Amino acid sequence: MSTLFADRIKDIEPFRVVEILDRAKQLQAQGRDIIHLEVGEPDFETADPIIKAGLASLARGETHYSQAAGIPPLRQAISDYYQQQHSVDIAPERIMVTSGASGALLLIAALLINPGDGMLMTDPGYPCNRHFLRLVEGEGQLVPVGPEDRFQLSASKAGQHWQDNTIGIMVASPANPTGEILTREQLNDLFQLCQKKQGHLVVDEIYHGLCYDEAAPSILEITDQAFVINSFSKYFGMTGWRLGWLVAPEHAIPDLEKLAQNLFISSTTISQHAALAAFEPETSIILDQRRGEFAKRRDLLLPALQKLGFDIPHKPAGAFYLYAGIQKFSNNSSEFCLKLLEEHGIAITPGTDFGRYLAEEHVRFAYTASLERLEETVKRLELALG
Repeated sequence: MSTLFADRIKDIEPFRVVEILDRAKQLQAQGRDIIHLEVGEPDFETADPIIKAGLASLARGETHYSQAAGIPPLRQAISDYYQQQHSVDIAPERIMVTSGASGALLLIAALLINPGDGMLMTDPGYPCNRHFLRLVEGEGQLVPVGPEDRFQLSASKAGQHWQDNTIGIMVASPANPTGEILTREQLNDLFQLCQKKQGHLVVDEIYHGLCYDEAAPSILEITDQAFVINSFSKYFGMTGWRLGWLVAPEHAIPDLEKLAQNLFISSTTISQHAALAAFEPETSIILDQRRGEFAKRRDLLLPALQKLGFDIPHKPAGAFYLYAGIQKFSNNSSEFCLKLLEEHGIAITPGTDFGRYLAEEHVRFAYTASLERLEETVKRLELALG
């Protein structure tokens, strides 16, 4: 019966990390002790001030639809946040509150892509990006990037891969799965290339706030003509609340609102009122403490993995991932991950989840577990690889 489904379905690949998570939970249900380093989700609970704000919104009866673009106080709070963090003035009217960053990606795809259009993106990269484009009959045009590129797309390489049907570039900084950032100069060069080619630049900034040695600049510091995707899931720790936002050029907002009205009416009202507390000083203290904890985890796990023989040539500047080469151990990342899970109780993600280039030679560790659990991970890896 699957032959009756739309052709696009066969091109949209499974999200393998979810399959790994499901298997890990099956093993846990059997009594196994599993260390979860597979899912890109902070292990901390949502900060208490945010939870209290959500409960207060329920008590006030804030359970109805909101405006399609989001409640005005939240759009203003996000605008203020850009002023505080990046010293840029973003009109609240340019901000669309969305159902997670995924909602923003859906709006971007629907707004920009005609059937047959393509956008350049890194390989490796977040897999859902190309699948959103395929959903609207476009294509993700994967550009191989490796350690020599710090796994990021340069303007030079993008120019070499620009095709007749390319309508823009989508990049992430900090990036998933590598944690690498784009410098202000690199962002400017990518924007200038898009201007020259009359294309669009989309920048995923959902890991902003989770940078450890150097801050990641925003493309909004350079231009007001790019599209920026962000989320309350990562730095703000609100994964299950399903809330994100999109900053767009002013001329794009009416059409984005029209799309939002039709695609999801509005984002969850309770989540929006809860998110107002994400910008309060008492919440910022909690979130910055958690960022410090992530930095400690990175600095524990990175040298330990390198000592064991994993190939990680650079210390990633942000996010909470280590993209590690396994050439010393295997040339099949899926088998490697499955063996670690089944035999040693370590759940990590195969590189094949993130693209094709050198994918079988890499795995991703998400350091979203405590220092104690990471120390236990190293012990188990020593046993597995020794």
